[in-house]
Amino acid sequence: MCVSAHGERRVALVLGNSAYKSVPKLSNPANDAALVGGMFQKAGFDWIDIRTDLNASEMRKALRDFGGRARDAEVAVIYYAGHGIELDGTNYLIPTDAALETDSDVLDETVALDRALFAVEPAKQLRLIILDACRDNPFAKNDETDGCCPCYRSRSCKGRAVKPEHDDRVRGESAGPRHPMATARIAHSPQRLSSGYLRRVSICARRSASGEEAGY
Repeated sequence: MCVSAHGERRVALVLGNSAYKSVPKLSNPANDAALVGGMFQKAGFDWIDIRTDLNASEMRKALRDFGGRARDAEVAVIYYAGHGIELDGTNYLIPTDAALETDSDVLDETVALDRALFAVEPAKQLRLIILDACRDNPFAKNDETDGCCPCYRSRSCKGRAVKPEHDDRVRGESAGPRHPMATARIAHSPQRLSSGYLRRVSICARRSASGEEAGY
């Protein structure tokens, strides 16, 4: 088992879905995934798995495999860029092969955020999910579904999911090859991916969820 210079084993799963089949493609998530994965490498993470343009079965397998890796780690982080959806208060990550013709298809064709939280659960110290998910919902055919809502602690898991606090707009697909959030928050300072920084992100998420001021 490889242990980093930080004295703890840190693992990361990086997912970026751009090539959607039933809605227009997103230009940034696959590039964001490559960028963020590279930053995890520069930050000295012991194991990083970068996956792009996954269908539903591939996403579920990636999360299942990562859960096994998390069992031997102190720190487990998942980064997801792509479409997300919220239905009846539950958040879902959308694979590239989802069609979502009806609301009931959400349960069959997407991956619940809680499934990702379950994957990071075995880590011994820090469990974190970073969502760079769209706020719009191009699949919407009625008013029951919406883009991902701000989401923090799962009721059944110890992990935390963090979404950019001020990213309430429709995702700004910039003209450049990468989304500004990934570039600004991570690319310019890979040292910020230290475990201490990630723990502060988790604390900020908890404070924001409880209505406290959440600054970095």
